[in-house]
Amino acid sequence: MDVHISLQGRGDLAAQVYRQLLDAILDGRLRSGERLPPTRELARRLEISRNTVAVAYDRLVADGFLVGRAGAGTFVSAEPVRGRAAPKGVVRPRAFWRELGTPTRELGAPVWVPPARYDFRVGLPDARLFPMETWRRLVARELRVGLATYDHPSGYEPLREAISRHIGISRSVHAGPGDVLITNGAQQALDLVGRVLIEPGTTVAVEEPGYPPARRLFGSLGARVVGVPVDAEGLDVSAIPRSASLVYVTPSHQFPLGTPMSLARRAALLAWAERRAAVVIEDDYDSEFRFGERPLEPLQSLDRAGRVIYVGSFSKTLLPMLRLGFLVAPASLGPALRAARQLSDWHGDVPTQAALARFIDEGLLARHIRKATRVYATRHDLVTRTLAGDDRLRLIPSAAGLHVCAWLAPGVSLRPAPDVAVEQLDAYCGESPAQRGLVLGYGAIGPHDIGPGLRLLTDSLTGP
Repeated sequence: MDVHISLQGRGDLAAQVYRQLLDAILDGRLRSGERLPPTRELARRLEISRNTVAVAYDRLVADGFLVGRAGAGTFVSAEPVRGRAAPKGVVRPRAFWRELGTPTRELGAPVWVPPARYDFRVGLPDARLFPMETWRRLVARELRVGLATYDHPSGYEPLREAISRHIGISRSVHAGPGDVLITNGAQQALDLVGRVLIEPGTTVAVEEPGYPPARRLFGSLGARVVGVPVDAEGLDVSAIPRSASLVYVTPSHQFPLGTPMSLARRAALLAWAERRAAVVIEDDYDSEFRFGERPLEPLQSLDRAGRVIYVGSFSKTLLPMLRLGFLVAPASLGPALRAARQLSDWHGDVPTQAALARFIDEGLLARHIRKATRVYATRHDLVTRTLAGDDRLRLIPSAAGLHVCAWLAPGVSLRPAPDVAVEQLDAYCGESPAQRGLVLGYGAIGPHDIGPGLRLLTDSLTGP
């Protein structure tokens, strides 16, 4: 095992060797059972005397961190040493939380529901529908081409062109390739917007109930995040605080309730943003899968004042593991967002972006969406019909996406069901929960499992 040791000055060299080897053992870089270089070899590499290295080794043997084996060499102790307290006199540095906005320690653990036999987790498409062999062929082709240089911070240009055409046809979004910025999923798009527009103390209005990762992200950047009630028409524009300079909404398929924002509310929100010189983030995360009702115009296409940033993702359309999303921003924000992307990670994976560009241009994305929409429509119908007859649940109508939401009747609660993965919803009004509900995804669960899974779920309901 080659061990990197850096010696400074000509002081106590044995102590320096001892401390650096000890650090490597304690943090796991040198693992139990690994063989250290012979004292003669390490001394030659460090250009110090063999006796100096032997003194360091002997101290580590005496402390129980190394063991010598006759004729074999010196090894890290076979006992578990990772995390063992350092000997007296060795100072271990402390790490501190960065105090900005909502302290990171208060953000809690990532929101993640583990999989189960009956998987109703939210936001997961069916990986079995994805044309994996076709995708492998496209990625392999791009790897053979050898796109091995740094790319533009906005992303691979042919993909930006393909996305601008796709969203123009499928979602009526007005954008040219220069307006599109490719991101690693929608979450990075929100992060870039936050880096550009949020300072400590900035008021950001979000939907209540709404998308928790967005709320947590804005809070981590120092924003004062304020929840605004949502009703059957969408965000209550009259309840947006006057101090808000950024509003985050999901108007096409409100998360998690599933209702679309009415045209009147869309017009009111745009008028409010223009009047207050505010910016609206429109997150259109899964509206490709629509089972009925004519879709309303996105805020971005109705915007005449350059106040809307449109965010989209391929995580629901294709696969989450691809980590591909995009944003469409007003020209005034383009330079700052591109600079933020370059400072963040420069650009994403170019061969993957090139493969997606070809996937779109060859009509494969449109074909996949048509096929998946038929499958999800069947599952949506099965879930809604099954739950419609249960008086303990009030199903919220929706006609798009990969999940449905249902409020629990007063006095009803849900016991844990070990074989069922489902997300519970608390809609807050002030400091107290106003309503409790369930959010049921049907993208990852097969049609034959929906019925048994819902029966287990409803059997776990208690109360009136």
